Amino acid sequence: MTPSGTLLSATGLRKAYGTTTALDGAEFSIHAGEVVAVMGPSGSGKSTLLHCLAGIVTPDSGTITYAGRRLSAMKDAERSALRRSEFGFVFQFGQLVPELTCLENVALPLRLTGVKRKEAERTALGWMERLRVDDLGRKRPGEVSGGQGQRVAVARALVTSPRLVFADEPTGALDSLNGELVMRLLTEAARSTGAAVVLVTHETRVAAYSDREIVVRDGRSRDMEWIA
Repeated sequence: MTPSGTLLSATGLRKAYGTTTALDGAEFSIHAGEVVAVMGPSGSGKSTLLHCLAGIVTPDSGTITYAGRRLSAMKDAERSALRRSEFGFVFQFGQLVPELTCLENVALPLRLTGVKRKEAERTALGWMERLRVDDLGRKRPGEVSGGQGQRVAVARALVTSPRLVFADEPTGALDSLNGELVMRLLTEAARSTGAAVVLVTHETRVAAYSDREIVVRDGRSRDMEWIA
């Protein structure tokens, strides 16, 4: 049974790619408004865990429950709709659309849900102001720095007011100064809206922005809150 107040939980997750085991009974939980860091060395299974939690990858076995609904029982179209409206994503290299301006990139998730262009761009500009990149609206991703681009990506992740944000090594391609700025703005913005954040990282300075840490090693997870 999912504990009261839990937004997303997973139990007994197993996932293998051929003979390689990525997850071996991993567990996870997060409450609304909570920032949880998923830590572990390269190849430990932390990114696979994130992809399963987000409904991008289907585990071989185990249960994932989001807002009282079984994620694994949803059809592909339902999971896709969830990722467009209730989930936000920040990736290591931003993954902005190079042909679009920064403003158009941030507005894109809203446009995909049917919001008219002017309204979408007005909302997008508001988020760009909060992430301190509103002066980059007319520039394309190739014309801005890595740190600026990542803040644009954070604005894009938050523009739909998601309930849950998945951040996969969001500072991995940045220097320490820009990394600190991105993490501070990401966590402040998410907490201001009550969004939960699943933060995958191998850096302790990044994990320090979380409320709780889960360590993944050899496909298994440990909640550090319960480790003496």
